[in-house]
Amino acid sequence: MRPAIIVFSAAILPLALAGCQTMTPEERRAADQRSCAGYGFKPGTDAMARCLLDLDLDRRADMRSWRDQQARTMWGPMYVERRIIIKED
Repeated sequence: MRPAIIVFSAAILPLALAGCQTMTPEERRAADQRSCAGYGFKPGTDAMARCLLDLDLDRRADMRSWRDQQARTMWGPMYVERRIIIKED
């Protein structure tokens, strides 16, 4: 019964964590605006717009990097090892 609990936990944990990290576009924009305001940028200025753009570009670059890393590890070459056991008399 214990392996079933481990398998169940392994299946549910990623779903629970994904649910915690979901932000709507409006929430993300508000968080980005708070971040840029925290850096000292004033709303409605070109500097604020540039800060928001930089945050979005950084987020997209991080996502591309993560996606590329996942593709390399998931679809990389597969090595199969066949061991040959030789018994000596």
